[in-house]
Amino acid sequence: MKKGLILAGALAFGFSLVMGCGPSDEKSATKAPAEPKTTFVTIGTGGITGVYYPTGGAIAKIVNQKRDVHGIRCTIESTDGSVFNVNAVMSGDLQFGVVQSDRQYQAVNGLAEWKDKGPQKDLRAVFSVHPESITLVAAVDANINSIKDLKGKRVNIGNPGSGQRQNSIDALEAVGIDYKKDMISEGIKPAEAPGLLQDGRIDAFFYTVGHPSGAIKEATTGARKVRFAEITGVEDLLAKYPYYAKAKVPINLYPGAQNSSDVDTFGVKATFVTSAQVPDDVVYAITKEVFENFESFKLLHPAYSNLTKENMLEGLSAPIHPGALKYYKEAGLM
Repeated sequence: MKKGLILAGALAFGFSLVMGCGPSDEKSATKAPAEPKTTFVTIGTGGITGVYYPTGGAIAKIVNQKRDVHGIRCTIESTDGSVFNVNAVMSGDLQFGVVQSDRQYQAVNGLAEWKDKGPQKDLRAVFSVHPESITLVAAVDANINSIKDLKGKRVNIGNPGSGQRQNSIDALEAVGIDYKKDMISEGIKPAEAPGLLQDGRIDAFFYTVGHPSGAIKEATTGARKVRFAEITGVEDLLAKYPYYAKAKVPINLYPGAQNSSDVDTFGVKATFVTSAQVPDDVVYAITKEVFENFESFKLLHPAYSNLTKENMLEGLSAPIHPGALKYYKEAGLM
């Protein structure tokens, strides 16, 4: 890159001499506007079969279209999910991350995985994106119709470092199931679960995800018939934690599933977070590009179909980054 810049500078200087605009009359020459210095940022997402990965990609695509204006170049990274993303953003290894709303709440309040580390005081919210349903996919031949049928079964609850693992544990505990004693719990990544279910190596798996999901489509189109099992009886859990809310799994998106109507469950929201250490102008530019290209952004994934600018400011428990706040005030959203 340095060689390229030196070469470009030399050519420009040579051109000025040819045109009779040497250093002595530099002030009188018309200067082309300087291109902004490039700032590289990376967005932590999740597994490539979930919605976090294309969400990061959608944000990066919108931002990169104007990189010649604001100088920001976005890349995305597939990661282990919410917990990893929070920790990487806090350490500076990532500048942004897609994180479940419950994990944002826990991190900023020093709960769950952050109990020993304490509150993540530099965590900052930017906006929220799609709703995520805590989805329980089960083999029909395992006779699992609801979460209460999981006792004695082999079930994937999610890999360590993912937001969905705690959701699974919360749901199980809410209906009186001890995931360590009452069933055989697996801790694998979501992308691996459909194959294991179809191979008969597990009976069911949890996945906190926006719909439609590639992994769940894979699970519902195999030879082994599957259904969505309802997750009900969790009213006390919903009352205890403000980041949880009732939700449904839309079966019209999965014609291979053996269900006749939408399935009751609960869920969270996907949120976009950063650190207080990321400069205001960078966060402002990214926020502005997403919101001012809102309709184009919504078309980038079916999970965004019900998005509004207003509900993209819901589910945020960390302080809003000053750069994002500046845009929201300018746009009359706050």
